Amino acid sequence: MRDPGPLREKAKELGFDVCRIARVQVPPYADYFEEWVSLGQAGEMGSWLARDPDKRMDPQKLMPEAESLIVLGLNYYQNEEPRRGRIAKYALGRDYHDLITDKLKALDIWMQELGGIQRKAVDTSAILEKPAAVLAGIGWQGKSTILIHKKWGTWLFLAEILTTLEFPADAEEKDRCGSCTRCIDICPTRAITAPYQLDARRCISYLTIEHKGSIPVEFRTAIGDHLYGCDDCLDVCPWNRWARKTEEPELAAICRPDLREMLIWDDARFRKEFRGTPIFRLKRNRWLRNISVVLGNIGDQEDLAALIQASQDEDSLVREHATWAIEQIRDRT
Repeated sequence: MRDPGPLREKAKELGFDVCRIARVQVPPYADYFEEWVSLGQAGEMGSWLARDPDKRMDPQKLMPEAESLIVLGLNYYQNEEPRRGRIAKYALGRDYHDLITDKLKALDIWMQELGGIQRKAVDTSAILEKPAAVLAGIGWQGKSTILIHKKWGTWLFLAEILTTLEFPADAEEKDRCGSCTRCIDICPTRAITAPYQLDARRCISYLTIEHKGSIPVEFRTAIGDHLYGCDDCLDVCPWNRWARKTEEPELAAICRPDLREMLIWDDARFRKEFRGTPIFRLKRNRWLRNISVVLGNIGDQEDLAALIQASQDEDSLVREHATWAIEQIRDRT
């Protein structure tokens, strides 16, 4: 059994704010996850979330020789400057996958020098990240299903390392939500259907990011000014009262033009502006879809010219949502 002190010091040196250790075992909420996917509440994500269920439910099957599961957290909180169209805080800067992957590689090399063999993950592996973090004692899954840390609140990127090195496991953290229901009460689309239960098909983050098709009309008005993702249930959590701005410069917000200007960008301009950021994965048509919905909710007469141009776009998804936005603005004015 190894002393975890040097590991935590190395993780901190690399920029991680939290480093905790769990036994390699089936994490809490695994049964709920399986039921959640089977009920179709994962929406379009269900097809890939259902792959390799045994490995996803049990990290020991992902790496049979692993002795410890290391879970790392990186604070990404920052205040967003006022703008038309809100972007989730995690997506304001550069893509965190690249940033964290580089840090994990450096930690892996350090652990190899100790004789360890590792398997790394940054939300693209079969590991159930939030349950793994609960198992490692980083925090607890709140009623919104978001992981909550006593110090960093809801603002942690997570990453994991399965290793053949054996470290003592940390104690789990107890659920500290109490009677609070702020996250449930604030959700504009009622995606949090009950405490600790989320229907992703209703979630604004899902609708504006993961969902590839037309946004259901029943949710468009409720989306409001959420352009990419939604932090509503995170922002209201009382445990964020101690939140501090991230010290990672790569996550700093990138200044963006107004929605009206971005709505008329061609594909080349979109790629140039968003390459290396989380928004890039949307591709131009879904980005313009989202802009159109937001302008339909908060836009005015001055936005009509750009929307009319978008309503004639070669992409049917863009045309549909731009046309809806035009109707919304004209009805209001």
